Amino acid sequence: MSEPTESAIEDARRRQPLGGVRVLDMATVLAAPFAASLCADYGAEVVKLELPDGSDPLRGLAPVKDGMALYWKVTNRGKRGITLDVRKPEGRALLLRMLPEFDVLVENFRTGTMDRWGLDAATLFAANPRLIVLRLTGFGQTGPYRDKPGFARVFEAMGGLAQLAGEADGPPMHMNFPMGDMIAGLFGGLGILAEIARLRGDPDAPGVEIDLSATEALLRVLEPLPVEYEQLGVARSRNGNRATYTAPSNMYRSADGVWFTLVASSDPIFLRLCQALGTPELASDPRFATNPARVRNSAVLDEVLVAWFGARSYAQIAAALEPPGVPFSRVNSIAEVVKDPQVIAREAIVRLSDPDLGSVPAPAVVPRVVGRTAPQQRSGPAVGEHNGEFYRSLGLSSEEIEALRAQGVI
Repeated sequence: MSEPTESAIEDARRRQPLGGVRVLDMATVLAAPFAASLCADYGAEVVKLELPDGSDPLRGLAPVKDGMALYWKVTNRGKRGITLDVRKPEGRALLLRMLPEFDVLVENFRTGTMDRWGLDAATLFAANPRLIVLRLTGFGQTGPYRDKPGFARVFEAMGGLAQLAGEADGPPMHMNFPMGDMIAGLFGGLGILAEIARLRGDPDAPGVEIDLSATEALLRVLEPLPVEYEQLGVARSRNGNRATYTAPSNMYRSADGVWFTLVASSDPIFLRLCQALGTPELASDPRFATNPARVRNSAVLDEVLVAWFGARSYAQIAAALEPPGVPFSRVNSIAEVVKDPQVIAREAIVRLSDPDLGSVPAPAVVPRVVGRTAPQQRSGPAVGEHNGEFYRSLGLSSEEIEALRAQGVI
């Protein structure tokens, strides 16, 4: 894939929904930078600001190849990179000088950190009254936990997600991926989009602080759990792979060792499953005739399914379940995902041009809009890669830029 020119990238960006929107991403690691990356996906110009020493932990977080931070390359895709130490007076002054050029500021420092640097909300809004400030923390800007550090596994545990994963008689479990960060980042992107829509509709509207708690983001996606607890006295917990709210819904294994998931929760789908298995009588059995009945008797039902699937190869199982439209899928590793015909047909994995590796794979922009092509993107920038052109655009001379570099400000 040939690397797109800067002018081609800019032209394609302007035609996107967030064309003309400028985002300054000074956050570290994952959740908030992911929110900024979503804005870049939709056409915003995103500038990634980091410390001059390149000490963002994401630059050392696995996967890393030959000293190259692969995680950084994909999570900060589509961004230009500058360095600035806003903790120094000169850096603080330079940040305030550049803020009028931006629509959005993204940060994820512990509550009060920006205030201690002399960058409190009043100061930010004095520099740009229409600025959207996304503050993403583990627990929010208020409350007794406001000063606590938050990482994905911490708020996954506190928000109730970890309690739902694992065997019924085993410990709670985390998945081998910081899903809590990504969920929080999604809400961060959504919050930014909502406020941009508000400002576009009113030229006199003021800017706003978005107070995003990653723990609350997780709780938001677990929306039926509070009412289930209040009205039914049920505190939902882990139950292995077998769902406690619908049945059959479990992970099964074929005779040739292939794990697959199957969901047949509605009565029509369950009837189709029974017919596919050659056991249509199960659909009229009072123990299994409705979803609530199947949930109550899910262990007994699974004994039947485990025996049937365990006596057949995955190919035989797929041949039985696909024609009647029973929802199921083998459990794919990423090695299998990237080869999946559906993924290939829809180009769900795209190539990001990269100066070190030529190009790197990354998930495509989601969602896609019919008739619109997402702009080709580059991988995440090197430390301070765009310092020269960016600071010159602010009116700084080459001598001033070099002096700031010598002082460790940029």
